[in-house]
Formats: sequence, C-alpha cells, structure tokens
Amino acid sequence: MNANLRGRVLQTVVKKWFRDKDSGFLDNGGGPDIMVRKADLVNCQFLKVGVTVEFECHPDKRGLIAKKVKITHQNKSSGQHSGKRNIRPFRPGVMT
Repeated sequence: MNANLRGRVLQTVVKKWFRDKDSGFLDNGGGPDIMVRKADLVNCQFLKVGVTVEFECHPDKRGLIAKKVKITHQNKSSGQHSGKRNIRPFRPGVMT
C-alpha cells in the first residue's frame, strides 16, 4: 500500500460478506481485496454486497485491513437505484 494512503478516508464497494465469520472483503480495483471485520464497523452490524462504504486502510501481516468502516448513504434521495451501482450477473454456486 502506498504510504500516503495510510489513514486517509477511502471509498469502495463491499465485495463479499460472510455473516457466519463476521467478516468480509472490500473491492480494491485491480489490487488485492481489503479485509473488513465486524469489530471495525461503525454504523452497522454487517455489510451487504454492493453497498458503498467509507473506511481507513491499514497494512497488516495478512494484507490490507479496513478500519472505521461506515456505510455511505449517497443513493437514498430517490428511493430507486440511480444506475451508478455495479450490478453483477448471478453466478450459481458462488456465495457472496
């Protein structure tokens, strides 16, 4: 991770969430996914795939870890999907 990104507030989309493990992964573009744990969630108890979050990214021995993770509420004004969400096709047999 670039040293000047450490501690800065970043935004991305939830890629996977495992309720049984209380953890998941955030999308990191072309790089390795960013791990997030329930203990690091600020305004919620779990995350849903496709939701946009703000977070601080920190290096860890296992990779990148998200801290102070907050759900952003940018698409609530219209009550409908604005078309900005990256909708992925359904893939049978893959848990998200």
